[in-house]
Amino acid sequence: MPARKKDDMQWIEGICEKTAEALGYELCAAAMEKEPTGRYLRIYIDTEGGVTLDDCEKYHRAVQGKLEEFDYDFLEVCSPGIDRVIRTQRDAEKCRGLLVEAKLYRPVDGKKAVQGLLEGMDAEKVTLTADGETVELPRKAVAQVRLVPDLSALDEEDSEETDG
Repeated sequence: MPARKKDDMQWIEGICEKTAEALGYELCAAAMEKEPTGRYLRIYIDTEGGVTLDDCEKYHRAVQGKLEEFDYDFLEVCSPGIDRVIRTQRDAEKCRGLLVEAKLYRPVDGKKAVQGLLEGMDAEKVTLTADGETVELPRKAVAQVRLVPDLSALDEEDSEETDG
């Protein structure tokens, strides 16, 4: 990324962070993504109880005017989702003990992904408990760490409906 674009993203993230704080949201990420239809500025916000469509619209209205000087075609404000990517130390602390999947750039022990309970993540490594063993993955070998959604409650609802 050329220096100018990197500087732009730092400015954008600063604006997004201040706007999120002012409205009581947490900024999870801001990313400029090029797609066939144009350049998308995607901003991911969250709150303790999750965000609604109304929250996304409120934030969109508040931040859009502050970002007019930057070059993008579409602005999207989104929830990070139930399968959110764990990007920061703060994300890792919030997700400690939850089931995650670490996708790797290259296979390690024949695996391109490792699932386990997140024990920690820092600049050097991602630590998981998988199959009762502690697994330490070098951070530079990890492409992405993402929450694995727990959909067991849905299975329980389905079985209650069929039992009744």
